Amino acid sequence: MITRILVANRGEIARRVFATCRRLGIGTVAVYTDPDAQSPHVAEADARVRLDGNSGYLDAAQVIAAAQAAGADAIHPGYGFLSENADFAKAVIDAGLTWIGPPVAAVAAMGSKIEAKKMMAAAGVPVLDELDPATVTAAQLPVLVKASAGGGGRGMRVVSELSELPGQVEAAQREAQSAFGDPTVFCERYLPTGHHVEVQVLADEHGTVWAVGERECSIQRRHQKIIEEAPSPLVERVPGMREKLFDAARLAAGAIGYAGAGTVEFLADDDGEFYFLEMNTRLQVEHPVTELTTGLDLVELQLAVADGERLGTEPPPARGHSIEARIYAEDPAKNWQPQAGRIHDFEVPGVATTFGLITDTGIRLDSGIDGQATVSIHYDPMLAKVISYAPTRRRAAQVLASALAGARLHGIRTNRDLLVNVLRHESFLDGATDTAFFDTHGLDALARPLADDRVTRLAAVAAALADAAHNRATATALGGIPSGWRNVVSGNQLKRFSNSRQEHHVAYRFTRDGVVLPDDPGVTLVSAQPDQVVLADEAGVASTFAISRYGAEVFVDSRLGLVALTVVPRFPEPGSTVEKGSLLAPMPGAVIRLGAALGDTVTLGQPLVWLEAMKMEHTITAPADGVVTQLEVSVGQQVDVGTVLARVESPEGES
Repeated sequence: MITRILVANRGEIARRVFATCRRLGIGTVAVYTDPDAQSPHVAEADARVRLDGNSGYLDAAQVIAAAQAAGADAIHPGYGFLSENADFAKAVIDAGLTWIGPPVAAVAAMGSKIEAKKMMAAAGVPVLDELDPATVTAAQLPVLVKASAGGGGRGMRVVSELSELPGQVEAAQREAQSAFGDPTVFCERYLPTGHHVEVQVLADEHGTVWAVGERECSIQRRHQKIIEEAPSPLVERVPGMREKLFDAARLAAGAIGYAGAGTVEFLADDDGEFYFLEMNTRLQVEHPVTELTTGLDLVELQLAVADGERLGTEPPPARGHSIEARIYAEDPAKNWQPQAGRIHDFEVPGVATTFGLITDTGIRLDSGIDGQATVSIHYDPMLAKVISYAPTRRRAAQVLASALAGARLHGIRTNRDLLVNVLRHESFLDGATDTAFFDTHGLDALARPLADDRVTRLAAVAAALADAAHNRATATALGGIPSGWRNVVSGNQLKRFSNSRQEHHVAYRFTRDGVVLPDDPGVTLVSAQPDQVVLADEAGVASTFAISRYGAEVFVDSRLGLVALTVVPRFPEPGSTVEKGSLLAPMPGAVIRLGAALGDTVTLGQPLVWLEAMKMEHTITAPADGVVTQLEVSVGQQVDVGTVLARVESPEGES
């Protein structure tokens, strides 16, 4: 039997596997790179081994050597990195270790999406035709460029103009090489309003193949899922679709002699017609929704199959509904721009379990971070998954939205507010979900902060009064008189804060009768403490605001939504402003390409600098027509957020 497992991965999935191992009495080994040295998955393992280089998770020899050094007798690949690399699977087995995954031949068969589609077509599974990027015609547009060796949205591009195809293919190849070590890409017909439906399969070495329910993962950005659920709303409303899906999934698994956990992914239309996309020969990020609706621990079943055990005749029936939301360090309002930096605090209210099963209405949390954390530029920006379970779909959405809205999430920007807005959107609640959800309903509206301008103003007032309470509680004048005391009428005191939209000046004055807020006459102070302020609005409705400070950063939590503020200093430091027309790095990353040289004439929107961060390419464009008068970076250079990359000056002298 397996006694000690090395997880060849990081973050949330490593912690997920460790949780099952601890319950089963199996020892655990973590591997980590320098950016992950303080990660919770490292601290939770029984033993840990450092990998050289930020790409150490992709170094099969290092990972296997780590397993041998730590006394592991098995390797679990998690997802991403080497999880679908047949050469790695074979090397694990050749080293005398147990591979917790499907047979090497099955991994190899599905490892190339190009070959997988041909094999599925031969087996009778419906597929979308593969297109050679070199021969795509205008009549075949739009097409989707896809990486043959990977998933997770990396190496994917939608192309609607034939002239754009060569450049998009090159960009997809670079991303695929960076993420998977293989630049091979292909094209297929793109269905703008499809449904992404997948079937969880589990098979043993004795011929039994389970179809363990389906999931719908149609709410996506950049072709990567952010909300997943089981069962699928589409499948629920199309008679007979589930049986056909399950038959196709079992046929796909049987065609390659599959064993272990895997997922067969399909693209379906509104009528329930579906086409094979790919088979992921590993555990999926969204596996918790299947676990909560079936009561199965899929990691435990992976270990059982790897130990040669038999599955039962049939899987347990599904019950209830489960929805998973992925919290990403990214700014949806800025084209999903990844964020790197510090997480000061992270807490989700009402969590019933972490990485475990629940049978009643509630919340499960699978997180790669634990309280404070530093988000690196080197890896995927997913921070955590929050998963709900309830008897009905609407209740599951309501419970999940409430938990996300109430989460303490201080630090860099995330997609939390977007997730809440989607979960509360009437079209989502009606089950009208497809891959064009954001285009249909407008990203600007869905990415809107939960805290509107009025709430943001109240939060700024609360932050100012909390700061005043802190000063009054900790500082005294001569003779022990509280700071701020006056024996005559004084002028207003002033605090300044800024957020992403505007600057807030809060004027206040303490009197014998309380606090006067000259710019906010409808607001009444109920109580003020350094970390908590209660304010009542014009209607007399009181709300509690919790204030947390981290240097110049101030985070104000309330039932109305989180507001992130920055203290504006009274006297800005010299050199703290930048010249107009300057292009600033929106995130830390590496410069991989330049689109212009010093002195070149450029046009509005022309790509000038390409950055790579979190395994994705990000393009920085010219802010106006003009001339490049500064170019401060070169290819290969690492830059921090806010670094001046270039400056464009218009011919008229304006920039």
